[in-house]
Amino acid sequence: PAPAMPAPTPAPPVAPATSVAPSSAAAPPPPAAPVSASTPSAGACVFPADQAIVVGGGLAGMSAANTVLENGGKVVLLDKSSFCGGNSTKATSGINGAATKTQKTKGIADSVELFTSDTLKGGAKKPEVVKVLCGNSGADVDWLVDKFNLDLSLVARLGGHSAPRTHRGKERFPGMT
Repeated sequence: PAPAMPAPTPAPPVAPATSVAPSSAAAPPPPAAPVSASTPSAGACVFPADQAIVVGGGLAGMSAANTVLENGGKVVLLDKSSFCGGNSTKATSGINGAATKTQKTKGIADSVELFTSDTLKGGAKKPEVVKVLCGNSGADVDWLVDKFNLDLSLVARLGGHSAPRTHRGKERFPGMT
C-alpha cells in the first residue's frame, strides 16, 4: 500500500473578539483534536459535499465529472490544454474491454480471466491492479457506449491479446469520438 499522507495540521482556534485584554492568568486554549487519515480534514468538512473540482479532462476526468452531475452535484473541470481529451485522444487503436455487449453480439468469446491472464503475461507488475482494470473493463466500455452513445462497434485483436477485445468506432478513433 502507498504510504499514508501526513495529516494536515489543524488551524489554531481563533479567540472571540473582545474589548477587554485577557488576563495573564487565563488558561491557554485546549489543544486541537488530532487529525488522522480516518478523520476528515477541516477542508473536507467545509467544502460542500455536492460540489467537486475535477483536474484533467481526459476520459477519467470526464467520467468523474459526469458522475458528479448524474448525482445532482456541481462540478468544475480543469484541464491544462485548450481542449479536453488528455491522453485519451492518443488511444488511436481503441479501448480494451472483456465480456462487453459488443463482443457478445458479435459472438466473440472472451472473459475477464483471459484478459487478466493476457495482461499479466504482458509484464504487468501489480496483479491486484490488473484484476481491477480487467474486471471493470467490460462494464466500463458498455457504459461509454450506453451513456454517451459512443461508437465502439468494431472489435479487433491486437498484440498481446488472445481474443478480439480492442473496441473502436467506424469513423473515428475513441479519443476523438
